[in-house]
This record gives sequence, structure tokens and C-alpha cells, in this order.
Amino acid sequence: MTAIEVNGRSYRLPERPTVVICYDGCDPAYIERGIGDNILPTIAGLRASGFVGLAKAALPTFTNPNNVSIVTGMPPAVHGISGNYVLDRATGEERMITDAALLRCGTILAAMANAGVRVAAVTAKDKLLRLLAHDLHGIAFSAEHADCATHAANGIANVEAMVGRPKPDQYSADLSLFVLDAGLQLLRRGDASLLYLSLSDYVQHAHAPGEPEADAFNRAVDERIEQLIEADATVAAVADHGMNDKCHPDGSANVVYLQAELNRRFGDGAVRVICPIADPFVRHHGALGSFVRVYQRRVHDLASLMAASARLPGISEVLDGPTAARRFDLPLDLEGDFVVLGDAATVIGATPAEHDLAGLAGHRLRSHGGLAEQTVPFVVSRRLSESYAATAAAGRLRNFDVFDVALNGVE
Repeated sequence: MTAIEVNGRSYRLPERPTVVICYDGCDPAYIERGIGDNILPTIAGLRASGFVGLAKAALPTFTNPNNVSIVTGMPPAVHGISGNYVLDRATGEERMITDAALLRCGTILAAMANAGVRVAAVTAKDKLLRLLAHDLHGIAFSAEHADCATHAANGIANVEAMVGRPKPDQYSADLSLFVLDAGLQLLRRGDASLLYLSLSDYVQHAHAPGEPEADAFNRAVDERIEQLIEADATVAAVADHGMNDKCHPDGSANVVYLQAELNRRFGDGAVRVICPIADPFVRHHGALGSFVRVYQRRVHDLASLMAASARLPGISEVLDGPTAARRFDLPLDLEGDFVVLGDAATVIGATPAEHDLAGLAGHRLRSHGGLAEQTVPFVVSRRLSESYAATAAAGRLRNFDVFDVALNGVE
């Protein structure tokens, strides 16, 4: 067997070690600024010896939909994960997605492992692990819970000893660096020949391109990419979403509290607004992003609700559920009555009481979720073949093409 088929796409089994990195929250501005300031010498060099370009992420531009898109090679309409936080229409229950119950298709990782490839999935955030490791017979653990990994549950034990330091704090740059260091050790030890390393966007939420903290983190990532390449791996890195400043000039958060606004206009209980960015790491962003779903409750005048939403400052798009599902390749049965997107400088919440921004600790609010965060960097350590280079030049690359490119599309 030289190739497998997953969700209608063919993937060659890796002929050499292959590492795919989800560079969480890495807006293209970090790459542009980092290359210009000589912070990213490895990535800069890949403009000649590999590929450094851009791709489009899946909408909404949040962590769960895009990580799952990357490991399935499919948009959310196929895999079924359209947010970090969802409302179940049947039960009315709101819940965080931390398992694979809603996953509707298999992953490239699981299929590769079933074909005899040594596979490892290492995530910064444990919330992703059960999604990415669904049906995976291989190594799978998170940096967040590295101290708890066992052979029975994770395919590996003594992770901290392997990496050479204790697990980091979940709110730290080192959470991501731990993932990369663990991947490098797995590669060097021969424990895996296909690795998916998913980082955290803690740094990007707190620090803009060019800030010392962002430079230090991105330099450290660049150094580890160099080490992975030196270990004879094909390395491909792509982001799950970009990142933008969402503040007024005075530094205060630029928030539209949509549920409060619509209830004020149409009466208490008119609608329920669901913020799909909400996850266990809310200190990053206060559960405020630029894409929300709206459900009618006591008011059933969809046109008036949508029109009122569209008139609010900072709102870039208002689409009914079926239109949003078609345009953004989302599962229709999981869509809201309508969706609302903020512009590059605006986030959307439900009510002030539901969003705690104290965790920003003086940092400006930086977040994602909308169309302004859909363009992401796409980096490969080897030159693209002619056909894939043409796809990239035509602007048709998606971030969930990364396994296809790394396995099928390099010289």
C-alpha cells in the first residue's frame, strides 16, 4: 500500500518523516514582520528552498473547526464541527465541544495509523485531544496534561522526562514550545513518522507583531522548525486563524453586545446569542470573537432582527442560517437562525454579564472568528510540485489542504 483515501481525498503514505504544525493564531502579519526583522531566518530561507505563502482558513475562524478541518482535509459541512461552543436545537442545551460526539467523518491521522504508519498527535490544549485523536491508534497527548499521559490512554508515558522539563502553565508561550519539543523528541526517537503538532494562540491574543514577547515566541518556533527540518522531516505549518486588535483607540474593547441590543429593541428574551469562540481558555479573549449565531426566542421576525443587527456599528455581515451554511461550507442542521460577523476591529458578545475581560490583565483585546482572520500563512520546507504551485499561485489553497500538500504536493 502506497496511499490511502480519506473523505474522498487520496494521501500518499509518508516516504520520509512528515510534521504538520497548526501555528495557532499566527496571523500573516507575524510572518511578514518576523521575516523583515530577521526574527524568522528559517522561514525566510524557505521562500527559496520551500514555500511560504497564504491560504484561506475555514469559517468561523476558530480553533476547533479549523483543527478538525486540517486533520480531516474537509470543511465543517463535512466533519460537523462548526465551533468551540454550540447550542443543541433539539434539547436547548448549550455546551462546549471537548469530545468527538459531533464528528461526522474520519481523520487522516486515524487512517494513516490504521495503514501501519507511526502517528503522533500532540496538542497544546487538552480540549482538542479527543477530537484530533478520535479512533487514532498511536501516540496522542496534550502539553496541558503531559504529566498524566499513560501508555494505555495516550500511547506514551513519562512525557515530561522525554521533553526534559515539567509541563508548562496553560497560559504561557511555553505550552506551544513544549508541543514542538515533544514532537522533535518523538521524531528523533523514531516513535512517529507522521506528526500533527497543534499549538496555542496565547501569545498572539496578548501581543501584536513586533512586540518583544511575540518576537521571542516566534523566534523560538522558527528555531524548532529548523531542528525538525534538520531531523530530515518534511515540515508544513499553517494557521487555524489570523488575529486582529479589537479595541477602540483608548484601549477599551470594541464589543457589540448583540443579545443585549436586540433584547433592548425587541423585548426581553427576544433572542439567544451563542458565541462559538467560547472554550476552556476564555482568559485569552473573554469569549468574544467576530462570529456569533443568533436563535429566535420570543420574537420570530427574522427579517427585522437581521436588519437591526446589520445597522449596529462594526457589523460586517448578517446572513440567515441557510445562506451562511452555503457560503461558508457549514453544516446546515447545526446553523443558527442567522449569523452575525464583526469587522476586523469588532467583536460580538451576548450580554456584558456573560463576558469577563478581567483576565486580559491590561492587554488590549485581540481576537478572531470573522472574515478578517481567514487569511493565514502556509509554510512548507520543500518546494511544491508544479501543479500544487499553480494552485497556490491561483489563491486556491485552503489551510485544510496542508496534509495533501505535505504528502502529495512536494518535490
